[in-house]
Amino acid sequence: MRKLIATVFNYSVDGLLADEGTDFWKFCFDQPANREPNDSAQLEFLRSAYAHIMGRTAYEGISGSMTSGNGHPFAAILNAAPKVVFSRTLKTADWANTTIAAGDTTEEVDRLRLGGEGHIVVWGGVRLWRSLLRLDLIDELQLTMFPYVAGEGTRLFDGVPRSYQLDLVSSAASPNGVIELRYLRHR
Repeated sequence: MRKLIATVFNYSVDGLLADEGTDFWKFCFDQPANREPNDSAQLEFLRSAYAHIMGRTAYEGISGSMTSGNGHPFAAILNAAPKVVFSRTLKTADWANTTIAAGDTTEEVDRLRLGGEGHIVVWGGVRLWRSLLRLDLIDELQLTMFPYVAGEGTRLFDGVPRSYQLDLVSSAASPNGVIELRYLRHR
């Protein structure tokens, strides 16, 4: 059965996401070392995924930036990969290799998990992450934490179960102070 791995980029020390237009957003994207992910292990992780899933809002933002020809290191990987958008309002998906999952979230995830080994990458957005956490469907959580106290932004873990134990699998710091944290859901 395939693992569901949630990736959370641009996460602050005080537990906030970099919302567009905030100072933390500018910190994450205005510095070349922060905006150009080129870690070969990260790229291979994305390349080897069975599928990439996201909610409608994340889909609209990611598809626009990956198909714009801006040369982002993830673009070639995501443009070619199978993608599933979880949305009850989106009727068509123009990004190549994209399907829409509009049914019961647990049933849709279970269908994706069947048929083999490997992993499925969850890109977000926040409502999808929270829904998957509430349904206890996430097997692994990968957080990219920036050395920044944001003070404003979206709290990822609002509205999720009060008790949700995770086991730290690895942590690695980059030269610019960004820490990659990898947790497994404690079962």
